[in-house]
Amino acid sequence: MPCAAAPLPDLLAAAFAARRELLARCAAEGTTAYRLFHGSAEGYGGLSIDRYGDALLVQSFHRPLADGEWQAIEAFYRDAQPGLCAFYNDRSMGNSRVSNLLARDAAKLAAQPRTFSELGVNYRFRARHDGQDPWLFLDLRAARRRVAREAAGRSVLNCFAYTCGVGIAAAVAGASEVVNIDFAESALAVGKENAGLNRIPISVRFIRSDFFAALRQYAGLGQNRVVRGKRLPDFPKLDVRRFDLVFLDPPRYARSAFGVVDLVNDYPAVFKPALLATAEGGTLYCCNNVAEVDRLAWLDQLERSARKAGRPIREAEWILPEADFPSRDGNPPLKVLRLSV
Repeated sequence: MPCAAAPLPDLLAAAFAARRELLARCAAEGTTAYRLFHGSAEGYGGLSIDRYGDALLVQSFHRPLADGEWQAIEAFYRDAQPGLCAFYNDRSMGNSRVSNLLARDAAKLAAQPRTFSELGVNYRFRARHDGQDPWLFLDLRAARRRVAREAAGRSVLNCFAYTCGVGIAAAVAGASEVVNIDFAESALAVGKENAGLNRIPISVRFIRSDFFAALRQYAGLGQNRVVRGKRLPDFPKLDVRRFDLVFLDPPRYARSAFGVVDLVNDYPAVFKPALLATAEGGTLYCCNNVAEVDRLAWLDQLERSARKAGRPIREAEWILPEADFPSRDGNPPLKVLRLSV
């Protein structure tokens, strides 16, 4: 079965032409990372092609590339964006795990630390690492851009921080305080590398903790160390406090001893403590990356949850991905809400 409605080089050319203005803007803003081909909306479902600095990262999610397609991709971008080192990750197997082996020299190049920039902020990149996802999600650029615009002089809490992209962008933009929280030490280690790549006038905090344990403490809800006679894993002790800006970007589903993250069935479980940790008159960014979640139904759910918590939403604004993440129906899978609370 053919994967694409037209020859792949034609699809790549059309996508590249559609990004002409975006690429010029990126060059002017000091951005060297963007999506060059978004297959789900540009004719080849499951294929994504991203630039991260001097690296071209090609990833297939529904099926491996067919014979000749890798060569066609390399040839096109060799002309369109000369000087990039191309890497291919086949993630069409279970749990989107990278399954294709690389030759020894290629594997060494893929594991090599590289640096790229977004809006003048520097970040670390490796084409292959112990995890699966790239170290910066490019579709969140619009949200990082907006956070940077309003971070100066404000305290910022970055939840489910991963490699701390939002927190680093806020710190570079002049935030008075930045706290990044994630359960994975390896992700926070990359965040610390990112911080070191930039001139940041404050000491950015990196807290390894389960989200629920940390946010319940910040929110004043409290976190017991023993539940139903069972001692919970250790967690850092944090004081009750409120932040001017809170960024919430949870995974689709995750379970821990402290609670369950479920963006389809129970977003309020993560929303409520984040809301209560946001200062009165502050800003709460909420992300939902599940395509089948209806955006208006989700907003209604958050509004009801906020009223129930006694912190009604004063204003809601949608932050849409930028032009390198086109959507056929105007409803991109990633939904980002900026809430004034």
